[in-house]
Amino acid sequence: MGKGKLAKFADMETYKNVFQYPYSVLSPFEGEQEGGFPMRGRWRDDYFHNQNPIILELGCGKGEYAVELAKAHPDRNYIGVDIKGARMWTGATRALHEGIDNVAFLRTNIEIIDRFFGPDEVQEIWLTFSDPQMKNPRKRLSSTYFLERYRHFLTDEGTIHLKTDSNFLFTYTSLMASHNRLPIAVSTDDLYAAQSSSSADSGSTAAPLLHEAAAIQTYYEQMWLSRGIPIKYLQLRLPHDGALEEPDVEIEMDDYRSYHRTKRSSSQYAK
Repeated sequence: MGKGKLAKFADMETYKNVFQYPYSVLSPFEGEQEGGFPMRGRWRDDYFHNQNPIILELGCGKGEYAVELAKAHPDRNYIGVDIKGARMWTGATRALHEGIDNVAFLRTNIEIIDRFFGPDEVQEIWLTFSDPQMKNPRKRLSSTYFLERYRHFLTDEGTIHLKTDSNFLFTYTSLMASHNRLPIAVSTDDLYAAQSSSSADSGSTAAPLLHEAAAIQTYYEQMWLSRGIPIKYLQLRLPHDGALEEPDVEIEMDDYRSYHRTKRSSSQYAK
């Protein structure tokens, strides 16, 4: 029988690779004042004990993607971020048991993610199968609302990866990037078809980018593929300078909400 939520939370209180700072813990404080996150700007020195790049996975769920990235790239540091600790327990436990030291987990609200990292401390962000939030742009992890927060700690021209089953979120992010003239390194509405095609083209500059995005498949990703839903992938760069605006375009909504769950709203389009 699997562990219940309370047992998992108790476990994580003892895990050296888990830091639990939900909004309720940090909300009365700002910046470096008392009660703030003590490792802000010091993750490399105080936790990883190296000067390797730091990559975040925001909305990491069970943490399987962050763990697999860390195994594949021992010369990089990874941090999985999510508010749902019972899910995160799976990845954190596996990392401890397998001795994967270049991955950590942060349980917090992503709305306050900029309180945990100092300027230029992070090089890349992965958004893997994020909730598309079709009715609320401010909650989309690729929205300008969140991009402004990422600018506080992401290096200039830092990389953001979007990997999703949602055509709505992929289309929205593509339009948002285009509207704000954000550099797009690679974009495809069928990752595995594009990766197969680029592998046959020895001169393709997109091949290594597509290969990295296709190298890891989570359990739920395999479920989407088994339903015939192609996986979309977009990689963009986020400059520090320039105002960001939301695109004023209506986008056709997905006809489902999540795996095995139909869309609640009868609306066909959303901005």
